[in-house]
Amino acid sequence: MNKSLFLATMLVSSSAMAMEALPMSPPIPADNPMSDAKIELGKQLYFDPRLSIDGTVSCNSCHNVMATGTDSRPTSVGIDGQRGGRNAPTVWNAAFLSAQFWDGRAATLEDQAKGPPLNPIEMGMPSEKAVVDRLKAIPGYKDQFNSIFGKVSYDNMAKAIAAYERTLITPNSPFDLYIKGDKAAMNDKAVAGMKLFENIGCAGCHSGANFAGPKLPIGQGFYQKFPANDSKYTAKYDLKADKGRYEATKDKSDMHMWRVPTLRNVALTAPYFHNGSVNTLPEAVRVMSKTQLNKTLNDKQVEKIVAFLESLTGEFPVQTMPRLPDTSTTSLVGTIK
Repeated sequence: MNKSLFLATMLVSSSAMAMEALPMSPPIPADNPMSDAKIELGKQLYFDPRLSIDGTVSCNSCHNVMATGTDSRPTSVGIDGQRGGRNAPTVWNAAFLSAQFWDGRAATLEDQAKGPPLNPIEMGMPSEKAVVDRLKAIPGYKDQFNSIFGKVSYDNMAKAIAAYERTLITPNSPFDLYIKGDKAAMNDKAVAGMKLFENIGCAGCHSGANFAGPKLPIGQGFYQKFPANDSKYTAKYDLKADKGRYEATKDKSDMHMWRVPTLRNVALTAPYFHNGSVNTLPEAVRVMSKTQLNKTLNDKQVEKIVAFLESLTGEFPVQTMPRLPDTSTTSLVGTIK
């Protein structure tokens, strides 16, 4: 049996599924300590469309931190209007995940940040060197990189972006307050939904403080097969067209395996699933209960679970648009071929 699937099966059968409040701060890697200057540089880079070949796409274009951390589209739009193949996961609370991307192909936020600039559909830069050359040509960036890291490099770009992303956490949801002792923080329907969520088996996968599985070593990831059971929803929402983690590993045991996504703020992040095929949260609950647990829920049960999921909406720290460093007197966009 695939190691990830074996682990998931053991955890699903475990009774140790205690729900946890979201920590006020995420884990920080020893090789990328936080600093105000690094976070500010990362924020500028996150919002800067000059990291794309034609100056039209930034990290924030697909993961909008002025809102839900997504772009609210089924699949994202990159350079030249190209469409990606998967729904943009929210960046909020991504710092608590043990693997990044839908297929877990990046172990860390730093690894994830290196992907989009070089993706021909997303940001379209031809090489790491091209990205570094563009950053070096912007005096304000060159000065910041030299001050913080000693030099401009692709790795250091990723470290700065990851440092900023680790500030994007949403604590103090009604659920968090309830777990911490404020029993008035959740209404009766949400509490009933929480109990139903546990009793029918949803918490077998969506456990832990981030509702994305248990805390695991960085890079290990927590995966489940989706869909696990064929139903009317499989064809209706084309759930098997994308082979999931298999596309990254080419290991047949990873066919249709996916990193379990967070349920934090899920009421705000429609459309749902890897292909963005489901438009509403109640329908997503119906799809999951049937495809993953082979259970058909009635309307009242769905309403209760949705009420619980709505209680996972946390406090979003206020974000402000950064002032980006000025270019030199020569345009940088369009100069790289």
